[in-house]
Amino acid sequence: MEQVGEKKTGTDELLRKLHERPQIPLTEWLRLPAHVHYQAFRMADPPTDRPASREEFRRVVEAFQMAPNHTVLRETFGYGVKVAVNGDRLIVVWQAHTEYYSYQLWHLPAGAGANVSFGTLTYPDYRFPVTPLGTEVCRLDIVLGPEAIPLRDDLHALLPGPVIYGSRIFDEDTSLVTSFTPDEHRRERYLVSVGSGRTEASHLKDIVDAIVRIETYYHLLLMQKPLFSAAIDSVHKFEQVHMQQREIITGHIGHADALTLQRWLNSLTQDLLKTNRLAGRLQFELSASLPYDKIVHATLASLVERPLMSYRPFSDYVLSGVTGVAEGYQQLLKRMETLGRGFEGIISIIRARVDLMLEAQNLALLTSVDKTTKSQVVLQHTVEGLSVIVIAYYLSGLAGYFFKGFHELGWLHNPNMASAVFVPVAIGLAFLITTLSRRFLHKKLSGEKPPA
Repeated sequence: MEQVGEKKTGTDELLRKLHERPQIPLTEWLRLPAHVHYQAFRMADPPTDRPASREEFRRVVEAFQMAPNHTVLRETFGYGVKVAVNGDRLIVVWQAHTEYYSYQLWHLPAGAGANVSFGTLTYPDYRFPVTPLGTEVCRLDIVLGPEAIPLRDDLHALLPGPVIYGSRIFDEDTSLVTSFTPDEHRRERYLVSVGSGRTEASHLKDIVDAIVRIETYYHLLLMQKPLFSAAIDSVHKFEQVHMQQREIITGHIGHADALTLQRWLNSLTQDLLKTNRLAGRLQFELSASLPYDKIVHATLASLVERPLMSYRPFSDYVLSGVTGVAEGYQQLLKRMETLGRGFEGIISIIRARVDLMLEAQNLALLTSVDKTTKSQVVLQHTVEGLSVIVIAYYLSGLAGYFFKGFHELGWLHNPNMASAVFVPVAIGLAFLITTLSRRFLHKKLSGEKPPA
């Protein structure tokens, strides 16, 4: 009964976590205008770094002296709110994912007419109190306001880079522009016009979440390109070596000796180990590329993107960077798998050749043993025949002594004739003794109890 109760409690807890949405209360604090800094960091060892990032967020909350009733902390999500004396709000949002964790830092000035601009957050005495762990994935600087997007000439002063991309997203009132070019603080800038008709706090969070999701997974995909390029060269070298080895082995395996076969096996085994080591690393680093690519495309689709004036669409830049990347990673993994199977196939052929040579040697050894056994049988029969003659000779000699003794006593008239007559009897006795001895030894060696 207790086990059933415990199981039900565990199920209820799981369902509660599945349906729990701790982000929802956060939207009650959001408003326009808003200035958002976003940072994402790739974890080197997620099982260890994920709890460490949670503890790091706890230190951030303590450093900003955020009140407990303004703080939410879960296993992989948390946020804290600080309200300054002048009414400005600072919101720190932490979230841990499978491979990375991130911070969203929201500065919400007091008053609807307040102005925000790119650069450092202007919250009073703001300073991020910790140095995040992990490798930086991306940094974003996002400004959200109700004002319309400025003219192109004014945008060039706000957004670094030669080309500006812009689109309408979600509805006709919401627009964003960006240049995808980092500023002096290594942050990519996004200017978002929410419009006067869409000021819901949840809409603000949806916009920011979509932008950071696209940017984060876009960068996670492209961060593996150096490893991918180096792996392409390594795989090409492995393939060339494998083709050369295969040509040599195919042409000489028919008359190769055991030493040559052993040398080939050692070389191919080393190449297979190197291939498996590289394949394992690539599998670990690149296996998530397909899900990341799908997340980018799904998020772009959820924006319901539409053209904005004469700007190039926001999705053009993103898709030009990720299109074909995930497929290329997967093709590389397939090439590694094919290469490994090729090495294994050649190794199997050489091992089969070695097995055939061993079987031939075993067959020759068995033939030699068979000849030796036959020789031993012939020799054994010869020895047994000689043994019969020797035993008969000694029996005849012993009988001769008896016959001579009988002659001296007067019991036997002609001892020589008696000895001659006894020779066939001695041969028969010798044959009988030899036969009985052979049977006794055979039963003894086979484990049977000899007859009494």
